[in-house]
Amino acid sequence: MAAVNFAIIGYGGMGSYHEKNLMFSEKEKINLVGVYDILEERQEVARAKGLSTYESFEEVLADERIEAVLIAVPNDLHKSMSIAALKAGKHVVCEKPATLNTEEFDEILAVAADTGNRFIVHQNRRWDPDFLIVRDLYQSQPIGSVFQIESRVNGANGIPGDWRHLKKHGGGMLLDWGIHLLDQMLWLVDSPIKDVQVDFSYVLGDEVDDGFISFITFENGIKAIVEVGTTNYVKLPRWYVKATEGTARIDDWDLSGEMVRAVQTSNEIMPQPIQAGVGLTKTMAPPSEDATETLSLPKASAEYDSFYSNVYHVIRDDATPIVKNTEVRNVLQLIEQMFEQEE
Repeated sequence: MAAVNFAIIGYGGMGSYHEKNLMFSEKEKINLVGVYDILEERQEVARAKGLSTYESFEEVLADERIEAVLIAVPNDLHKSMSIAALKAGKHVVCEKPATLNTEEFDEILAVAADTGNRFIVHQNRRWDPDFLIVRDLYQSQPIGSVFQIESRVNGANGIPGDWRHLKKHGGGMLLDWGIHLLDQMLWLVDSPIKDVQVDFSYVLGDEVDDGFISFITFENGIKAIVEVGTTNYVKLPRWYVKATEGTARIDDWDLSGEMVRAVQTSNEIMPQPIQAGVGLTKTMAPPSEDATETLSLPKASAEYDSFYSNVYHVIRDDATPIVKNTEVRNVLQLIEQMFEQEE
């Protein structure tokens, strides 16, 4: 079957990323027809790369060649542009967050149902190698049954860009990075949430959060810490996973880190007390070298299609989306719960 004809709406950082890194790698399935951006300099960049450009969003929607659009514009425009595209007979791939709340999201889904066109949200961090390693640790249990997962991204550059500083545009780090980490966590732990607590950071003086730390308890007993910081000059590990027989640490996206696993022995190997400040401790002493083994992190890869390969099969073959709209809605609902705690 022929490739799906796409147009990109918004040729900034994410729009150009889709063109260069995602659509380009799936040329047999995705055919990029053209680009529209409100800024002429971005249109010029697109033309310099040999891409066609449109003079308006309405011109894109009127082009009968276009079967689907990628919407990569400020968050507050996602709903109106997605609905317009769906009503014009186009399938929609939308950048995250799909909308600012579940009410807006439900409006889009209602239009998608009425028109029969597909609405798919780009939650690309489900393909991150570090996440895939943690997913393998959770499912395969090389260090035992996982009972606590800590997921963090730390930077020291403040809130990126311009509109992300403004509440009316859906700015702030919970909606910018938190939605990635929460999507990963809820997709990983297949259990309802029992409790969530969150503490937002506003130390940079913006009207939106510049970071947060959240504590999530799932009904199956697993606890999670999800944290985003933009004023961290010393980073914490990207992942810290505690299980019944060991601990794993992934330092960063370069996949540095390790697993330390308890060695099964017939006799208990007691740790030796260590000097701790002005006192001694056995409780906090490192385990005996004979009691543990240090292992490399496992290799992990996605057993599912790439994002755009899946989009192609959803549109052409009515396949099941890897990023389901019910899952997207669950994350948005959790974010709403978090925002309600600061009211």
